[in-house]
Amino acid sequence: MSFYTFARVIVRGFTHLLYRCRVEGVENVPKDQGFILCPNHISNYDPIFAGAWIQPQCTFMAKEELFHFKPFAALIKSLGAFPVARGKGDTGAIDRAVELIRSGRVVMIFPEGHRSKTGELLKLKSGAVVIASQTQGNIVPCAIKKGKRKFLRTPVTVRYGKMIPYEELGIVEKTPAEIKNANRMLTAALQQLLEETHV
Repeated sequence: MSFYTFARVIVRGFTHLLYRCRVEGVENVPKDQGFILCPNHISNYDPIFAGAWIQPQCTFMAKEELFHFKPFAALIKSLGAFPVARGKGDTGAIDRAVELIRSGRVVMIFPEGHRSKTGELLKLKSGAVVIASQTQGNIVPCAIKKGKRKFLRTPVTVRYGKMIPYEELGIVEKTPAEIKNANRMLTAALQQLLEETHV
């Protein structure tokens, strides 16, 4: 058993202990190809909620500040994290994501870029769509919704939406207009998924 598999078992137990977690739409997640997993972002636990319930191992971008404490950096690296300098146009992180997807791995990207304090979907940044354009990667939207705490546990629903094939994004020449339109498509898919998700 790999460390990641062992950690996933522990994390699932931890999640069920602290939350009443319901998972839907796992059948929409491919098991044999690289793709971009795009959840909304409402808490620091979102990488756990979105990644622990699917079979492929997820890799994910994490803000570079989390890598300053070496023991913690070693832990999250072993779980698939790699650093990104937010707000600085970190091409190294994008190159790493492209490399992973092309090699058949799953990369989790939070397209909002920041946590939403209200739970409402924020305006999406273009990073996920840009990486899709460079890899011809498919996108799987994911909705995470929290309810109010009942007794000792908070209800959480994680719902994986239907995959958006790269061909449907309409990116041919990789022009700014095409990237913008593809980002609108991803926004609409995430918004609809959130509206259909109940806790």
